[in-house]
Amino acid sequence: MDKEVEVPSAGEGPTCIEAIDVMRIMEAIPHRYPFLLIDRMVDIVLGQSAVGIKNVTASEPHFQGHFPARPVMPGVLIIEAMAQTAATLVVLTLGPAFEGKLVYFMTIDGAKFRRPVGPGDQLKIHVEKERSRANVWKFKGVARVDGVSVAEASFSAMIMG
Repeated sequence: MDKEVEVPSAGEGPTCIEAIDVMRIMEAIPHRYPFLLIDRMVDIVLGQSAVGIKNVTASEPHFQGHFPARPVMPGVLIIEAMAQTAATLVVLTLGPAFEGKLVYFMTIDGAKFRRPVGPGDQLKIHVEKERSRANVWKFKGVARVDGVSVAEASFSAMIMG
């Protein structure tokens, strides 16, 4: 059935969660190290928005080859961190029956990379739902370091039941 998903129910205010840790993130999505790219989430408004936090460290495996003399986090991994933040928000919104389900990219639009991200940076990944219909959700994401935008994209994904 192709219907609009509304969370929370009509007549209720938005449900907010102050923060969740990496253990709760791993209950929600199936990603694991070295591909789990968010350490914490804060400012969660179910069905609407969230902020993922990624503490970038020199020990991450992609820095061995990208680039050893000047380590730079690959832009595609920043976009993936946006997707993981959004996927966790979707699962938290939809509830326990969706924990551990796979979420697949469908589109990535307007990706822009503003400045390099490297060891010692803390990414704050702001995602906001643009719309949802059945099991397809569309988001806008902006990643920031010290309040400065480093990457942005719009993307959609499908959660597989």
